[in-house]
Amino acid sequence: MKKAIIIPASYKGTLSSIEVGDLMAKAVKNVAPDCQITKIPISDGGEGCVDCFISAFGGKKITLKTFDPYEKPINSFYGRLTDGTAIIEMAASAGLPLVKDNPNPSLTTTYGVGQLIKHAVQHGSKKIIIGLGGSCTNDAGVGLAQALGVEFFDHRCRKFLPTGGTLNEIHFISTDHLLPEVKSVKFTVLCDVKNTFSGPTGAAYVFAKQKGADEAMIKSLDENLAAFSSMLKTKYGFDTDFEGAGAAGGTTVGLKLFLNATIKKGIDTILDMINFDRLIKDADVIFTGEGRLDKTSFRGKVIDGIAKHAFAKKIPLIAICGQIGDIKASDYPKGLTTAVSLLQKNVSVEQAIKDTPKNLLLATEKLCRNHLYF
Repeated sequence: MKKAIIIPASYKGTLSSIEVGDLMAKAVKNVAPDCQITKIPISDGGEGCVDCFISAFGGKKITLKTFDPYEKPINSFYGRLTDGTAIIEMAASAGLPLVKDNPNPSLTTTYGVGQLIKHAVQHGSKKIIIGLGGSCTNDAGVGLAQALGVEFFDHRCRKFLPTGGTLNEIHFISTDHLLPEVKSVKFTVLCDVKNTFSGPTGAAYVFAKQKGADEAMIKSLDENLAAFSSMLKTKYGFDTDFEGAGAAGGTTVGLKLFLNATIKKGIDTILDMINFDRLIKDADVIFTGEGRLDKTSFRGKVIDGIAKHAFAKKIPLIAICGQIGDIKASDYPKGLTTAVSLLQKNVSVEQAIKDTPKNLLLATEKLCRNHLYF
């Protein structure tokens, strides 16, 4: 009996990774009814991260009220796996869709993310995994820290909630009231970017524009990050010069500083947790995919991580993607056998999105028929 592994990421804004996997599996079964299929919806830590973990490991979604990025109450959530591990999706309380048509990274806060962490800790989670993708903030994680009891004071000793626009006003930090239970919790942060905290490759200059910042705001946000970094090093001996410090508006800094979090690549962490090498040991083919395949896909993201394992086991890896950027087969990482785009010429983006389910099904069926995997 032939065996296929189906492990796609989401087509952001179109299909979740679970939906993509279901369509791929249906197509394989249409061509090879007797094929053994293992479906693993995957996420590198962004939107859909909680659903992917629950699907892979079992568990349930916990719903609760938190603040949104503008400190307004919303219904949010996190995941609790069967072993008690909490999976927190930063986008659930500080995601860009939550600010709708009013994005402003100088004003938004990660406070709601801290409320998710607090609830998980107070309800017994000893391991917490945090996915950083899709944030709308630039506050270096100080908002979530304040939700956990850390206090920030300005030069007049007034306590306040800093945001990206006021990081430079932090004069003194007190951890006297930090939730004591966090000290016994192991925090792991899923982070697939290597950006610095500030400067040309930092949080503001690389990511703030997509969060609604204009050039003047970007410059101001970067100056505030630099000022905060200088203060941390001078007064507390904490160095923000580490790989990934600029992820999610610098949130990795707050998580590392206050929660002693370990930063890991999202896809590598998940593949290790599911013992991916064991799952693919006797597979004949692996199907994956994402919304857009480009050079950034090969910098430690989902397809890049899967390709390393496929290459080591000499198993064909097929990527079916919404579209493929300006790349050639010679740009593919070792292990990626074939990549196919669903985007057809002379078709509008709106129509392409509408046709994605149908085109995905047809493309997968065609690949199965034209290759000798089955």
